Amino acid sequence: MPGSNTTITPHYTNFRSVARALTMVENDLDGAANLLQNLAIDNNIPIIGITGPPGAGKSTLVNNLISELITDDKYVAILAIDPTSPFNFGSLLGDRIRMAPHFNSSQVFIRSLATRGSLGGLSGKTIEMADVLRAAGFDYILIETVGVGQSEVEIAGLADITLVVLVPEAGDEIQNIKSGLMEIADAFIINKADRAGADEFAGKLKTLLTDQHNSIPVFKTVASENTGINAITEFIADSPFKTNERKAFLAAEKAYHIIKERRMAEVDKKKLRQQIAEALINDPQFNLYRFTAEYFLNASSSGKI
Repeated sequence: MPGSNTTITPHYTNFRSVARALTMVENDLDGAANLLQNLAIDNNIPIIGITGPPGAGKSTLVNNLISELITDDKYVAILAIDPTSPFNFGSLLGDRIRMAPHFNSSQVFIRSLATRGSLGGLSGKTIEMADVLRAAGFDYILIETVGVGQSEVEIAGLADITLVVLVPEAGDEIQNIKSGLMEIADAFIINKADRAGADEFAGKLKTLLTDQHNSIPVFKTVASENTGINAITEFIADSPFKTNERKAFLAAEKAYHIIKERRMAEVDKKKLRQQIAEALINDPQFNLYRFTAEYFLNASSSGKI
């Protein structure tokens, strides 16, 4: 499959061809741009974003969701995103281990990828890779994000349905949940609902949503016991796609990310760190804002940005 003539046969007849196409796109290899521009993307295939804080049990929840979604000969693809260390750029990519029951399933395609320094918890190539999977004809595409900082909002720029996973221990912080999260969530899932305080937390969350005039459902699950999963799969099956107004907004967000990635492609992050390290040593009054202004000016004049 290497080269500019790489194609994807629709309806997942060959997982290897899908994997190769994803590798090309993720690493921006020769032929990747041509591949993306010639994709026959089925925009009616739903992308389901699943986000939430670390330790909320997202991977276990996804594991059980897969079991429900692959019934009736459905095919599911998962992009599981792990954070990259900002220092050594390493990443555990352990989701295949956590989703071991489906690893060899002929109906399930699992791809782990690292954020590679992307601040929002999404890999910079997530958008393109999701569209490759849409072109491959899967019935559902699940994207599990890192779930830190801005990622909850960023996933809404990609997903048709956004599920936010929380745990009962977040109950004391319910008033601090940012409004942006309320705006992008299509459903809240309180996982580990067998723990103390789960009912109280669910009540507080529903009250907060009602006060903000949001008719967002709140589900309670115990993913480790496969409890409450069926209600979520029914919600996914019954959920309509975003309204035309929301779709245009999300498409603009996708375009923005793609343009940003292209514009930043020439920035050598390793070299940038070296330059800053030298500047910090040589200039006791180092000014980051002056440095970045000069960096941008030099890059612009050389045509790199």
